[in-house]
Amino acid sequence: MQIFEQYVSNTCAGSGNQLFFDMPADQTRTSRVFYRMTAGGCFSYALLFSNIIDSTYADGRVSHRNLILPPWTITQARAGRCAFIPPEKPLDQLMMCDAPDTPSDIRVDSWQTLTFDGESEKHVEPGAFFSTDPFTLCLEAGEYLCVELTYSGKRLPYHEESLLPIFTYVSGAWRYDRRMPLPGLVACQRPVKARIGFLCDSITQGIGVASNSYLHWNARLAALLGNDYAYWNLGIGYGRASDAATDGAWLYKAKHNDWIVVCYGVNDIQQGASAQEIERNLATIVRALRQAGVRVVMQTVPPFDYTGERIRTFEEVNAFIRGELAREVELVFDVVPLLARDSAHPYAARFGGHPNEAGCALWAQALCDALRPLLGAR
Repeated sequence: MQIFEQYVSNTCAGSGNQLFFDMPADQTRTSRVFYRMTAGGCFSYALLFSNIIDSTYADGRVSHRNLILPPWTITQARAGRCAFIPPEKPLDQLMMCDAPDTPSDIRVDSWQTLTFDGESEKHVEPGAFFSTDPFTLCLEAGEYLCVELTYSGKRLPYHEESLLPIFTYVSGAWRYDRRMPLPGLVACQRPVKARIGFLCDSITQGIGVASNSYLHWNARLAALLGNDYAYWNLGIGYGRASDAATDGAWLYKAKHNDWIVVCYGVNDIQQGASAQEIERNLATIVRALRQAGVRVVMQTVPPFDYTGERIRTFEEVNAFIRGELAREVELVFDVVPLLARDSAHPYAARFGGHPNEAGCALWAQALCDALRPLLGAR
């Protein structure tokens, strides 16, 4: 796809397809989502969508990896600039009003109409990957790109655990509501030394820090490494190695990076997978990425207050990563000493199973120190 050839991610927000929602057949909705920009400037942008669920949600009884969703329609779309969103307010308390001279926490301007192959309407086929036509916006680093969609359909993808400001227009007002089809890649056309992706679960998505704070570990890492690189957050809550190892839509996106930082295992362990299953899936992921020409950094499974047999699985998988899998990747980065309660309890989480701001800051700095020599050697 052209978007992968000419465009790179310009946000550290995670927004893959995690779940689906249903709508009445006669209903049309208008929704907005806001992405904070990593690099500032006047760029040509494009947005990538897909109609496939990337990963398994919870125990998989409702939604699962590689689930192809039925058709739906975008009747119109546009993108605009938002300079500021108050960080101190919870998302469900933010007020948005488009009328001038009316109190509002969020203002959007510089609207650009979005098209798909030259058309304002897009009929989305089952299992489709598709992107907008290029559009130009001028945004400073830290400002937000607002994507507005008007859409209809029976069943549509969304991200239930999204940390992003997402609103739907209901009864004359904008109301916080996560149920919106999200672009999985918000990309701009700018030169970079390398495209770095982060493939993992809710910890990488950003759960553990405040919504819309961009204080999760990979967003902090991006700030430390700087805008010579582009960063694509492919973290999804509940995601596991067994999802990515199927080589479906999720791994397809990951393959369009120069580097991928992988951190799987928590949800595999929590869902009862054996050490052998997890090890096999991790090896499959690494080999598929390397075959696609991607350089891989493998992280150990983070502590998550495991108990009983899960402690043994955690220990066995990490021994496999530090030993056998280390021969197949550019770097194994061991997160356990950073995040564990102490050396006697490596399975217990010092900063919470979903690391808080302090844990994410420590993680980002240590990984930055380990990555700099590798990236500089390219």
